[in-house]
Amino acid sequence: MRLLTHRRSAALAGVVATFAALSVGEVAAGAVRSWLSPVESVALSIIDLVPGPIERWAIATLGTADKPVLIVSTIVAVLAFGGILGAVARRRPRIAMLGVALLGLAGIAASAFQEGFAAGVPSAITAVVGMPLLGWLVRKAPAADTATVPESAKAGPVMRPGAGDRRAFLGLSGSVALAAVAATAGGRILANRQGLAVEAARQDIADQIAGATRPSPDGVGSATERALGVVDDPLPPIPEGADFGIDGLAPFVTPAEDFYRIDTALVVPRVDPSTWELRIHGMVDQERTYTYEELLRRDDLFEADITLTCVSNEVGGDLMSSARWTGVSLATLLDEAGADPAATQVVGRSVDDWTAGIPQEVIRDGRDAMVALLMNGEPLPAERGFPARLLVPGIYGYVSATKWLSDIQLTTFEDFDMYWVERGWDAQAPIKLQSRIDVPRPLERVAPGDITVAGVAWAQQVGIQKVEIRVDDGDWQEAELATQVNVDTWRQWRWTWTGAEVGSHRLTVRATDANGQVQIEERQPPFPNGATGWMTLLVTVAEPS
Repeated sequence: MRLLTHRRSAALAGVVATFAALSVGEVAAGAVRSWLSPVESVALSIIDLVPGPIERWAIATLGTADKPVLIVSTIVAVLAFGGILGAVARRRPRIAMLGVALLGLAGIAASAFQEGFAAGVPSAITAVVGMPLLGWLVRKAPAADTATVPESAKAGPVMRPGAGDRRAFLGLSGSVALAAVAATAGGRILANRQGLAVEAARQDIADQIAGATRPSPDGVGSATERALGVVDDPLPPIPEGADFGIDGLAPFVTPAEDFYRIDTALVVPRVDPSTWELRIHGMVDQERTYTYEELLRRDDLFEADITLTCVSNEVGGDLMSSARWTGVSLATLLDEAGADPAATQVVGRSVDDWTAGIPQEVIRDGRDAMVALLMNGEPLPAERGFPARLLVPGIYGYVSATKWLSDIQLTTFEDFDMYWVERGWDAQAPIKLQSRIDVPRPLERVAPGDITVAGVAWAQQVGIQKVEIRVDDGDWQEAELATQVNVDTWRQWRWTWTGAEVGSHRLTVRATDANGQVQIEERQPPFPNGATGWMTLLVTVAEPS
């Protein structure tokens, strides 16, 4: 086993000291809700400041893993910097201490950028703890002694650590690291207190909704006495013909835990429904605010089956899901505030200040635009926007589907650019006609004979008229369509590939909407307003081994 050199010991001391100092910052951030941990503040600032092309690359390449990768990368970078400071501290301790101070200032600046200077207290604590801890661990690093290499080797003196000092140092470093792990876990537990309380409140609301009954026909009971989440005219169950039930094919209704998630929130906001309010302001006759309970007890709650699609979805991608949503008409709420017809843009703002902008004319054209409160009959999961979010079928989520909604502002497209428009995406983005093959999977090996090919197609606000499949360069074959529930959801399709022969084959799918428009063949990337192109995949037909 190769022995540590003095420099490596000092670098290790820097890594351990940095990790321990960060753990103290985590504890501080967990103790006070308004404070941000150093890692969280820096990572959030990276999300906000990174150039648009890099952000698009991260989403396209990493998908839903983008945030964990960012957090891990931030931690690794900070620890690596700590290792460098440890090595520097061997000979220039003042410069190393200055480096720790700069690291703390970077965290403070990032926190101030996100939430104000008060949020940077954990970063300041990290620096205050980190400087003496670094100096102490570097001083404890094993001292070097001198051993003379034999004359025959024709070499000068070589530096080797004392074995006893090394063992003691490694034991000390390990103890500090373990303590830091425990402190980090404790900080996470403290930070999760709010989340646990919010989840308990959400579950209580779910229990009340599950036990609710519709108002009696005689109309007894005021709006404030209505049971939570009651819909006077609920939708019928999803018809059996809407879901073929094929293994591997996306189900018509996506379970909440499988719903795709793309957003800029590094940590899922945990919003107390008892204190949450929705504010509607801007170009209105009268500013209005609504509590969560007021919205849930309204007598005009309605249900809608809607498929959501992320603009970052590549051809054949899985960044889309479908659910039954319950909420209040967005157009109705705008009417209650007296929305100015001259307000061309309705901006939804989340509790973490993310924004999306919707054309007011789209909200008022009769589609089921809503402030959604329930998903598949239960309060929205925290990851899906609890307590409320915006939904507007027919346009991509980046311009419409604000999660953790807190604010609706009426303005114009000339006066305000929402989050993604500032990064180069189009301000208005209707969802494009697309289709996808779910079964078989790309590069899958299948047995020769009759093979089921299945997938989904969507053309929101229009509907799907036809889906066609082609094997290699053969003729297009029309697939069987599942029952269409409405024009705002995806539609399953299936086709039997009869007599598939051994070999490598290419499957291609295209859809035609209810207006007779055929899906665009040309491949275009998602930027700046959604991908186009036919999905093609390769499969291998082979005898079972």
